[in-house]
Amino acid sequence: MAVSGDEAQAVRRELTVQVQKQLGGGAKSDAPMQLDVQLKISAGFTILFGPSGAGKTTVLDCIAGLQEPDSGRIAVDDVSLFDSEKAVDLPARDRHVGYLFQTLALFPHMTVRQNIEYGIARVSPSERHARSSEIAESFGIAGLFDRRPAKISGGERQRVALARALVTRPRALLLDEPLTALDAVTKGRILDDLRRWNDCHAVPILYVTHQREEVHALGNRVMVLDAGKLIADGTPHEVLSHPQFESVAQLAGFENILECSVVGAHPEDGTMTCRVAGTGMSLEVPLSRVDTARPVRVGIRAGDILVATSRPQGLSARNVIPGTIVWLRQQDVTVIAEVDCGIRIVVHLTLGARDSLGLVAGKQLWLVIKTYSCHILQ
Repeated sequence: MAVSGDEAQAVRRELTVQVQKQLGGGAKSDAPMQLDVQLKISAGFTILFGPSGAGKTTVLDCIAGLQEPDSGRIAVDDVSLFDSEKAVDLPARDRHVGYLFQTLALFPHMTVRQNIEYGIARVSPSERHARSSEIAESFGIAGLFDRRPAKISGGERQRVALARALVTRPRALLLDEPLTALDAVTKGRILDDLRRWNDCHAVPILYVTHQREEVHALGNRVMVLDAGKLIADGTPHEVLSHPQFESVAQLAGFENILECSVVGAHPEDGTMTCRVAGTGMSLEVPLSRVDTARPVRVGIRAGDILVATSRPQGLSARNVIPGTIVWLRQQDVTVIAEVDCGIRIVVHLTLGARDSLGLVAGKQLWLVIKTYSCHILQ
């Protein structure tokens, strides 16, 4: 029987994860990596974001019971799934955690109904059919019951795999990049169905992705994992628009990360002056608590840079930098330009800006960068 909205509010679940595990080499090194995370995940979507090799899938595998942590505790509300101190380690089948992989692993010889009911084989046939019919109706696949996976579309197969994970009525749901291969429209419809399902069931959903678009579209909360450690946690806007770490800036799409030295601080203006390494170029950046004796890195989005074909006057933007276009390339409706300012800087432009300004390789111009478009990174 489905849980009503009112009932769901009374049984909203919380997933607690505190695990340590020694891993092989991470994405940046062949040296062993220590996974050490503490997460508390409430009902709804939480995005786990990070580079390949950061430990994201390992976190999901530990929660699901497919890998055993070296130490720690995993619990849903007061139910311990793993506790090294108390020698608790429930088998995966007894954890009641739904897990959907990027490879859907549907059984090709089974029908859609048989695939959905596979995880609830131990319940009575009448209950099994009632639950599979209910979840299939929720995800718009009830008319596909008698078909096999090869006879349905990619989006329909994703819905079947999701229904198979949810028909078990999991305490929590783990999604490891399950929608990567789908187009944006199909992906959006499936996620809308999943949101509606979770409005009635209120379980924690931990969603792993590499795609920034999914982070912004899905999560009220995003956590960034890098080299086995949680380095950022907040709303997508807080984490991706104002990154504090270089690795987060790279994930968030900051195309320009410049090594600089601090040459002056202006507390009265709330700014600092930084010199870009190897050049005579200076940038005014927001005042930050950094060791001014050590190099700093400054991140700038390509889309936050304006260009002018003559030196602009009377601007509030404090960074006006001369340069020469090295190359331009059109990507869909965006023009990507690389500009030599003593260091190569990437700029994003509209097609109209390129054409109206007559921008071509070799043309001299000025880059205009606002102070608060420059982000100091750790």
